Amino acid sequence: MSKEEENQFGLVYDNAITENKMGKVNIHPVNYMLNGLKISANVYTPANFDETKTYPAVVVAHPNGGVKEQVAGLYSQKLAEMGYITMAFDAAYQGKSEGMPRNTDKPQNRVEDIHGAIDYIVSYKGVDRTRVGILGICGGGGYTLRAAGTDKRIKAVATLSAFNTGIVRKNGFLDSQINTITERLEDAYKAREDELSGKEVRYTPNMLDIMTPEESKKMPFDLYKDGYEYYGITHKHTGSSFAYTVSSNIDLFSFDARCGMEMINQPLLMMAGKMADTLYMTEGCYERATGTKNKELFLIDGATHIKTYWYPEYVEKITNKLEEFFGKNL
Repeated sequence: MSKEEENQFGLVYDNAITENKMGKVNIHPVNYMLNGLKISANVYTPANFDETKTYPAVVVAHPNGGVKEQVAGLYSQKLAEMGYITMAFDAAYQGKSEGMPRNTDKPQNRVEDIHGAIDYIVSYKGVDRTRVGILGICGGGGYTLRAAGTDKRIKAVATLSAFNTGIVRKNGFLDSQINTITERLEDAYKAREDELSGKEVRYTPNMLDIMTPEESKKMPFDLYKDGYEYYGITHKHTGSSFAYTVSSNIDLFSFDARCGMEMINQPLLMMAGKMADTLYMTEGCYERATGTKNKELFLIDGATHIKTYWYPEYVEKITNKLEEFFGKNL
């Protein structure tokens, strides 16, 4: 039996809630509507939660290919243990949220997902809407930065292992596909036409399906080696997939998380592993965050991108930093 099957809430992270108990952090599966689609989310409430009182809240946006039951759930639970009402949600078209074709992955959707999550949490029982923060992880981090530029209901902004999805989809990781941009764009528009004509939806390859664990260890980048281990072995979940519609590239290629960073005037914390081969993405966004005087770049010694998701020694450092940051700013 898998971790997902063993846990009644489908949670696959370590020390996850298995049942709701009086006086403990509890989890509440919820659904809400966003632009005609039903969004699936988990709300975590602090120990001894009293809905007649008010609490600060934090929304957590999951990584590319991830779902709310993985790392987004882990940090939601950690923050709830600190006394926050938290929420991890599945992006539209992904996980248990509605939307067709499945695994459409367009930046405008992901940013709108975040606005929609804020819509929901500010009206949740017990939430102090003047003290709402956000934590965006990986691709969710890049989209969080874009959303926070205009959504001033968000009072404090944190990212972990931020990933600039559009640049990577366009240029390839570390510019490894920069010579095929035009060819891939032409293919994306052909896929779009196929969809409009009712043909089968085409998807990008899912490395979890086309690669063995042994083959994954030979990949040149830690991001993908560690990613295969996390998503394909240690924290596998049926809702998680690295495949996305080929037509999504039309929108992805024009997205750059660095653009608009100057619009963030809220307190900003950007965290990343010091050994992460994605660190340049966090640094590129951080450098352009000129609109806030309250900002910090926090690097975790020894950590790679994916290892910030689940290695206990890194999770502890990140959790402590989040407690400090949100404690000061919410």
